[in-house]
Amino acid sequence: MERNKHMVVSRKIRKDKTEVSCVIKYLMFGFNVLFWLVGAVCLAIGLWAWAEKDMFNNIGKLTKISFDPALFFIITGAVIFIICFAGCIGALRENTGLLLFFLATIGLIFAGQLIVGVLAFIYKDWVKDQIQTQVKNMIVNYREDVDLQNLIDWVQEDWLFCCGVDSYKDWELNMYFNCSSPGIETCGVPSSCCIKKDGLHNIFKKSFVNTQCGHDMMLKIHDFDRTTYIYTTGCIPEGQKWLQSNLIVVASVAVGIAVVQILLLCFAHNLRSDIKAQLAKWRYNRGAL
Repeated sequence: MERNKHMVVSRKIRKDKTEVSCVIKYLMFGFNVLFWLVGAVCLAIGLWAWAEKDMFNNIGKLTKISFDPALFFIITGAVIFIICFAGCIGALRENTGLLLFFLATIGLIFAGQLIVGVLAFIYKDWVKDQIQTQVKNMIVNYREDVDLQNLIDWVQEDWLFCCGVDSYKDWELNMYFNCSSPGIETCGVPSSCCIKKDGLHNIFKKSFVNTQCGHDMMLKIHDFDRTTYIYTTGCIPEGQKWLQSNLIVVASVAVGIAVVQILLLCFAHNLRSDIKAQLAKWRYNRGAL
């Protein structure tokens, strides 16, 4: 009789342990593997860029640079890597502790995004001033960091087709382009401010770059002369225009990110609840033996 009772309870335990939703478990695992790989790639890119700049032996340089793209990749990649690694192992091994860590961190990040978004909308003028200040600091440090230089050149030349923050005159903040500089770039702007001509020459612009096309642009008397050679509008006004013309796309991406975060929160919460319920049943059934 006792043997039969033991067999019935054992079958019940095995049945109860299979009640954790495999769909939610492996969706949770799959999403986190994908983002874990993204985080690993970002971290690897950042570490490689830092190694190329020998920043590991020159940490003091960070105090001279307002924004380091490589450091941004390192921090972002590391955060994504750690959180998604916890989500992967927590889902695969049904570990409630790791799932709780995943829930807490994703929840904090989501709440932070909402708070930042609301505050940015309420204090948009202050946010605009802060962005202008930071971008001007980036212009000041343009020659101090190759990654920062490449980022600014990409924004000016390939994305927004602009020059400076509010206008090309902001490049006077940089000691190499300032009119008081004794260098060859005095009273000039970077070549990324230059308007690229259409035609055959434009096909080979990546191989043959005229790095002197922005020289002496601040010495021109009439704006008509400048607009023939360089972009005179700043990147902040052009960025606002780009945002207005691509508002639907930007909003869609923001909503998509929020939806993914909410889904991950729901998956993790449901999976953790199922695991805790099964553990409670297992303890109860074990006590009944």
